[in-house]
Amino acid sequence: MHMMEVHRATERSVSLGRPRWRRRRRKGEQAQHGEAKELHIIIDFSLSILGSIVFGYWCSRIIELILTDLFSNTLTNVILCISMVYMIFYIVEFLKMSGMVALVTVGLRLDSLSFKPKMELIIIKFLTMFSSVFQHMIYTFFGIVIGCGKPTYFRFHTIIFTLILFVTLNFVRLFTVVLVSPILMHSTYNYNWKWGVVIAWSGIKGIFSLLLAPEIYNLAEQKNKVPEMFILYVQAISLMTMGINSNMMTYLARKLGMCAISLPRQMAMRNAIIHIQEIMQNTITLSKTEKILTNVNWTLVEEKTTIKYSIPSSACQLSHVSSGEEQQESPTDEVLIEEARLHVAIIQMSSFEKQCQDGILDIKAARILIGATKSYCPIQGKFMTIHDVSTYVKARSWLIKFKKILTVLEYRKDKAQFIPYGKNKFLKFTYHLVFSDEFEYTGHIISLIYIYPIIIHLWPVARELNVLALIIVNYYIMFLYALQSALKIIILKRKYFHQHWNTVEFLILIIGIVDILCVYFVKLRPDNIILIQFTVIIGYLRLIRFVPLIKIIIPLLINIADVQIKKRLSLMYSITKGYVKSQEDAKFLVKQISGRGSIYQKLYEILDTNKRDAIRELGLIEHEGRDVVIALKTRQAIQTVITKSLKHLSFLWSRGIIDKHEGVEMNKVLLSKIKMLDSFPMAIPPPTPDNYLHKIVWLENKEVLIKFFKERAKLAYFDYGDVICREGEMPQGIYLIISGMAILHSPPPSFGISHTLQADRTSQTMFTEYCTCGDVIGELSCLLKREIECTAICETILQACFISLEDLYEGFDVFWPFLEYKIWLKLALMIAHQYCESALLNEDLTFEKCVSLNAAYVETLSSCNEMTINYAIMKLVIVVYGSVIDTNTEVSYLAPCILPKTCEQVQGTSDLSKLLVVQGSQPVKGTVNTSPHMTNREYNWKRKEESEAGLHYRKR
Repeated sequence: MHMMEVHRATERSVSLGRPRWRRRRRKGEQAQHGEAKELHIIIDFSLSILGSIVFGYWCSRIIELILTDLFSNTLTNVILCISMVYMIFYIVEFLKMSGMVALVTVGLRLDSLSFKPKMELIIIKFLTMFSSVFQHMIYTFFGIVIGCGKPTYFRFHTIIFTLILFVTLNFVRLFTVVLVSPILMHSTYNYNWKWGVVIAWSGIKGIFSLLLAPEIYNLAEQKNKVPEMFILYVQAISLMTMGINSNMMTYLARKLGMCAISLPRQMAMRNAIIHIQEIMQNTITLSKTEKILTNVNWTLVEEKTTIKYSIPSSACQLSHVSSGEEQQESPTDEVLIEEARLHVAIIQMSSFEKQCQDGILDIKAARILIGATKSYCPIQGKFMTIHDVSTYVKARSWLIKFKKILTVLEYRKDKAQFIPYGKNKFLKFTYHLVFSDEFEYTGHIISLIYIYPIIIHLWPVARELNVLALIIVNYYIMFLYALQSALKIIILKRKYFHQHWNTVEFLILIIGIVDILCVYFVKLRPDNIILIQFTVIIGYLRLIRFVPLIKIIIPLLINIADVQIKKRLSLMYSITKGYVKSQEDAKFLVKQISGRGSIYQKLYEILDTNKRDAIRELGLIEHEGRDVVIALKTRQAIQTVITKSLKHLSFLWSRGIIDKHEGVEMNKVLLSKIKMLDSFPMAIPPPTPDNYLHKIVWLENKEVLIKFFKERAKLAYFDYGDVICREGEMPQGIYLIISGMAILHSPPPSFGISHTLQADRTSQTMFTEYCTCGDVIGELSCLLKREIECTAICETILQACFISLEDLYEGFDVFWPFLEYKIWLKLALMIAHQYCESALLNEDLTFEKCVSLNAAYVETLSSCNEMTINYAIMKLVIVVYGSVIDTNTEVSYLAPCILPKTCEQVQGTSDLSKLLVVQGSQPVKGTVNTSPHMTNREYNWKRKEESEAGLHYRKR
């Protein structure tokens, strides 16, 4: 009886425990199902985002390819690309991915450099018009949809719910701004709580919200009977945002002082307006001299063109308030420098874009420079240097070290060291066999043939079935390895081990022999476990027999690494050159940026130092890869010439000189030449030293001059740290740099001005300049036979073409007065471009143009000689050497300077004065003929003793 009760109790407890166990099991299954579902959702979400980004990236590449095509129609491309944007959105949505993420990726990938020049303006106008029309269509369409709904659903609680949604939306926006504030503060130091308050009232985009409103209904689990209510709520909130948030943003921005113009920016604006006013006043002054404009009311013209600079009181930045009056505090130098730094960054980015549009800078280089400028701009007090850009782009990467390692591992065969002597036919036959290509190929074929046996050896089942065959194949392979090594040892003897790959092959042979011996001993002692284990390990070492196959891959890897290194060097050179040009542009506009003399001086020193460092980097890059730099310079020169030709073609086309059909055909020809530059070689071998004489511009590539100096020129070699010439020494000749880089240290140049007149110019500042391939050292000192004013030191190993002083003056006598005049013209143009750049911006003065078209010439004045200036036929007169005095006002002008328009006659006050005259539209009579006729058949050169006294003075 007791046993029956125990049995029943047991059954009852088991029956009661089963539901509990089942419930626990069910809960466990549900938990696992929930975890699996969550994991599935996370994976789908990640793949959706990743797929959207990849799809958007490739679509942006296609759009960029379309927009940068030189031969395409601009309007058609714009319409096609905007249509593609909508196609991208709907295609990505159809593929169950995020269309918004794809479009964001497209937008982040495209920038102003992704379009052809002048296309950005067309796209902006088209988008403005399209967005306006589209906005009106959307609001009209949804208004019709809402109007077609049943009015019984529009009740009072609809208004209350709309207000709740509006307040909730603003609260969520404020909460989001608070969460992302650390990121914004890290990205820009200007961000503070005031910006956060203004951003929190920024509102929503009505168009995107209305487009996404139907998705709320589609994603809802419980479908609403009135789906148009979603559209009504979104449209109501959008309209409230337009009315409330816009006014609140403006009110808060003014109340918190966000609309105030900072004092440094006010000064910058004032300086810019003063500069514009000066240009307008100069234009009026020049226009008054024209006869056709004598009866113009110039008082009214000056009154109407006067610009008055005034800032609204609400836009003024106030520093403190005292005695009930608002007083503005003068900004400190640190504040002005910081404001000027931001202006410099803006000027640099504009310069990068302009260089890219003009074809001087590659798109990739321009993007890197703009990106680097934006990344360093938020760092307070930081002026971006070329070393910062180098750190940003990582140009000198592991590729150079990788190439050096591959070069060491490359297999080389030097036949000259192992030529057999005597009449031993076997040695001669072995020599030709070992150093033949077929012998090398046979070794590679042996390694490739062994792939199948090693696969069988590593597969246990196949190895058990083919033990004897594997042993025989192993004997055969090792016999071939032994034969190959023996033949090489016979010829190379002790030098066999000087080559790394021979050592590797010999090591493979030794391991193979050990492997054969181990297999043999295993047959004798099959019960020795240690011997069996060692034999198995040695058997796996048969894989090293494929190591010699790396010899085939190494030359290919070296070529790939070399191409990548050349691309990096080309990119870094282009970046550095673009950086130098941006520094020059910033130096030109630095006076408009700064309002104080101390700020101007400090900015100028910073920009000049950065420019010198960049020029030094250019020299080092050129020394590292001369062939790459030559190819890049050649490509940029071709593109610059074609770009200028396109501008001239547009000018002739706009004036009706060229017919429309002819203009289109010529435009296609020029664009096709630009397109051909995509396949331009990455490297061009540098010219020989003899050909470098063609690079001297004053020789004008004339064979008679080049032949004369080629017979007398010598090659000079300098090591790192060698001094080419010292300050204060007499010149020995001129140096044309063929390769390498030199640094010049010099005090401020004297320009031939006497010490009494230089009293106001005393400065202890030392100037630093870098000379690279193609530059000439010592021209001016040789012309004047005076002490050298600079010290030239080699920064790298340098090779130069040296022309002695005696040979140079012999050339002056033989080719009198042509040669000396051309050197003075080259130096005058160089000084004018360096010190009077702002006045020569629109002149396009090059040495070739001055020689062929007589656009500018050099006049010589000795002491007490006079020269009359006629501005009717002269645009500019620049004193490039020496000093002159105005005979009417007795005002002295020291080189380098531009003579004012009021100066009609000047007299030389130095032993030698040189003036560069920029001609007007009419030719100047009685001047030196700068283009003497010269052919290959007849030369009219005269020695100095045989010629009459000319206009040129040469100091002996």
